[in-house]
Amino acid sequence: MRPHTLTIPKPLVPIAGKPIVQRLVEDIAKVAQNNIDHVAFVVGHFGNKVEKQLLEIARSVGAKGSIHYQEEALGTAHAILCAQEHLQGNTIVAFADTLFKADFILDNNEDGIIWVQKVEDPRPFGVVKVNEKGTITDFIEKPQQFVSDLAIIGIYYFKDGAYLRGQLQYLIDNSIQDKGEYQITNALENMKKSGTNFKPGAVTEWLDCGNKNATIHTNSRYLEYIKDSHLIAESAEIKNSIIIPPVYVGENVQVINSVIGPYVSLGDYSKVVDSRIEKSIIQTHSEISKVVLENSMIGNYAIIRKKAGDLSVGDYNHISD
Repeated sequence: MRPHTLTIPKPLVPIAGKPIVQRLVEDIAKVAQNNIDHVAFVVGHFGNKVEKQLLEIARSVGAKGSIHYQEEALGTAHAILCAQEHLQGNTIVAFADTLFKADFILDNNEDGIIWVQKVEDPRPFGVVKVNEKGTITDFIEKPQQFVSDLAIIGIYYFKDGAYLRGQLQYLIDNSIQDKGEYQITNALENMKKSGTNFKPGAVTEWLDCGNKNATIHTNSRYLEYIKDSHLIAESAEIKNSIIIPPVYVGENVQVINSVIGPYVSLGDYSKVVDSRIEKSIIQTHSEISKVVLENSMIGNYAIIRKKAGDLSVGDYNHISD
């Protein structure tokens, strides 16, 4: 995702006007039966501005928020344990750079639910095997030989967060690692062997934000999902221009003598003049002039005056012919 993640953590990159992690928290809140009481964010040291933004995301779904630091990247199990005081009761664990769409409501009477999606190449993922009763029988981390095509997308539900906490701590205390890291799949396997029944939660779509092209695709899909919402801010100024939905146009955006869309997100205070933009993400306070853009991602405070392109431009850059 560089250059965009040089100045902002990937989970805060905007998708249809909202940070990835906010979209994720909101989507989880939709499938959860009960209100979310607390959202614990496990982060590196991103600074006070980012932390305040994360806490505001928790408040937006009616929850309290807290910040926890993983000082060293020691794996997924270790990361989750950094927020161990909040591992109690009904618990959902989610990795903040993945998004999903699902039509089901979470059944919090199940011991555990693991969100999965069929993939063509399961080797880069943790995968599960399922028996004829629909119960997960095995967890395998990044299998190099085919065992299953049901990839774990990084979202988990546990009926008993305290039990999960104990299983994660067991890995740390006994130095149980996989490929040099403490992996949640090892804890899941131990829980299964101890009698926990895990069910797969199949999503209708798994949306990746791992690189520029994938993020633009995810932005396009989200604009499709929410196209019936009011996605053009009242403060936006649109003069002598054509808007082809679905698009997102933020606060105080100016669009002059231009064609925007479909599948474009324009961040707050951006300005587009004499341009044609489709299937792109333009972040805040950027200026696009006399440009044809497609499949592009432009950061904050950028100025683009290049005639045509498929661009990935970070914050504060100035590009012209």
